[in-house]
Amino acid sequence: MTTLKSKLHDDLNAAIKARDELRSSTLRLTLAAITKEEVAGKEKRELSDEEVLKVITKEAKKRREAAEAFEQGGRAESAEREKAEGEVLAAYLPQQMSDEELDRIVAQAVAEAKAAGAEGPRAMGAVMKIVNPKVAGQAEGGRVAAAVKKLLAG
Repeated sequence: MTTLKSKLHDDLNAAIKARDELRSSTLRLTLAAITKEEVAGKEKRELSDEEVLKVITKEAKKRREAAEAFEQGGRAESAEREKAEGEVLAAYLPQQMSDEELDRIVAQAVAEAKAAGAEGPRAMGAVMKIVNPKVAGQAEGGRVAAAVKKLLAG
């Protein structure tokens, strides 16, 4: 078992013993998503810590989107629950990159892409290919894409 997955299991057991319903249900759902990912495909496999992190990131994104949808639908109580679950999952994710740091990396990537001959809006794909490996897990794709578009437009 990977170290991150075993940490989730340990934290789940602690949450159950502490009768922390929010934490235990969130961790159960996350572990179920990890197990689902492990058995997807032709044969069962053990996920690496990076793959487990991707599943946690996906689950956290689901919580954020659900919270926004509940707020728009006028269901504040459900939105608060989703936000709280998102905060539980955020503890397992790497620290998010600051906007200044992201802009600096994107600026370097834009310069690299222009040196390689990519110009204007069509350079978006080339720049994203350079930026994504550098910010993996530390900045959401939507944030990265917005920063790239802003720099390419300006």
